[in-house]
Amino acid sequence: MHIEPGLVDGAKIGLSYVTAAAAGGYALKLAYEAARERGVLSLAGRTLATTALVFSFFEVLPHYPVGVSEVHLILGSTLFLMFGAAPAALGLAFGLLVQGLFFAPFDLPQYGMNVTTLLVPLFGVAAVARRIVAPGTPYVELKYGQALALSTTYQAGIVGWVAFWAVYGQGFASENIASVATFGGAYMLVIIVEPLVDLAVLAAAKALHGAFKGGNPLLERRLYDAA
Repeated sequence: MHIEPGLVDGAKIGLSYVTAAAAGGYALKLAYEAARERGVLSLAGRTLATTALVFSFFEVLPHYPVGVSEVHLILGSTLFLMFGAAPAALGLAFGLLVQGLFFAPFDLPQYGMNVTTLLVPLFGVAAVARRIVAPGTPYVELKYGQALALSTTYQAGIVGWVAFWAVYGQGFASENIASVATFGGAYMLVIIVEPLVDLAVLAAAKALHGAFKGGNPLLERRLYDAA
């Protein structure tokens, strides 16, 4: 979902600094709470894991330019379920930054837009999870419908933000709107794949539950615990 260079430029790009600062500030708040709950080392370990995964998602998994952006399999809901909201948010931000610094410096001016587009839908996933996953239900017990709802929230959020940046930068010209629609249609196909990945990963985690008796500091506590 990388915002293409030139889509938003000039003074308009200043808004992305504001939205990125707000998203980053909320991510730091979550990180502070996670560190207090389980310790700095647990947060650091999970953040390192998510950063490495996000970087690999962007660089290794297939991605295709479509319309105003690119279609990626980011697996935001998977990161949330396995590692928690704060490590997932920090991993998305750091993974994107590492990619930009070392492999795609032309994306750095768009970093604020891209990090906003990744993080705000993740916070939406966390909010939806609180509503649809009953207290007392560990994440390894999620059903397909719940995984689909979380994935849909994330992907729809990404499409919504990309559409916002495109219209904000280029207006409502028919060519721009058609490009946004093409991207949105292609990106929503990810919804077919991500819930299945979520369930496969959760099934694997459930099968390995015995190996993690007493908890694993590198995994989200709610993955196994009925919190």
